[in-house]
Amino acid sequence: MSLPSGLPPERHVLVVLPHPDDETLAFGGVIALYARRGVPVTYLCGTLGEAGRNMGRPVFATRESLPTIRERELREACAVLGISDLRLLGLRDKTLEFEDPEALADIVHAALLELEPTRVLTYYPGYAVHPDHEAMADAVVRAVRRLPSEARPVVACVAFGREEDLRELGDPDVVVDVSEVLDVTMAAVRAHASQTQASLARTETRMAEDEEFRAQVERDRRQRKLWLYRVGDEVVQ
Repeated sequence: MSLPSGLPPERHVLVVLPHPDDETLAFGGVIALYARRGVPVTYLCGTLGEAGRNMGRPVFATRESLPTIRERELREACAVLGISDLRLLGLRDKTLEFEDPEALADIVHAALLELEPTRVLTYYPGYAVHPDHEAMADAVVRAVRRLPSEARPVVACVAFGREEDLRELGDPDVVVDVSEVLDVTMAAVRAHASQTQASLARTETRMAEDEEFRAQVERDRRQRKLWLYRVGDEVVQ
């Protein structure tokens, strides 16, 4: 299903991801569209990304200052995207796979009961690449399954992997055109300067040299592919 100018109406959207910048890089345009349409968006951010390797370009962060810098960047990006309710969970970066899965689910479950969101945004379990991503995605599914079927939100996911791996999921359930908020999305990307300066510079250099690459990047920036999480043939909702 393609939604060229927007998204289905929602009462409340809950975003559950492990790191500062995940919200922007995975769902920035989608979040900005919801916010523009007046939908409340809450973000549960697992960590401050304190184990990240990027320190800016030129370098302006240290291992000691990085958590503070990344929190400031996250708050700026959330303000740009329209996330009014940011909740920092205080978990330790790159260790979420070692947390008690049910304890992580408890956190998400409490937010589900409080906010009663109609849609949750996270990574697709099994197609999230990073162990922290997988742990938070698993927590979402565990928490949603605790709810009565009639009270479950739709779980919409971004999936990563090689093309042949993603074929196992089938075509995306939703392809959202985020063109109208592209400027907002890119402003949020730039807000995460410690993590994005170097990659943006490399991308822009290559775009200037390779027209085919430029066209692909521009297409990718204007759409977001989402898969609805399923168990067997049934969407978790």
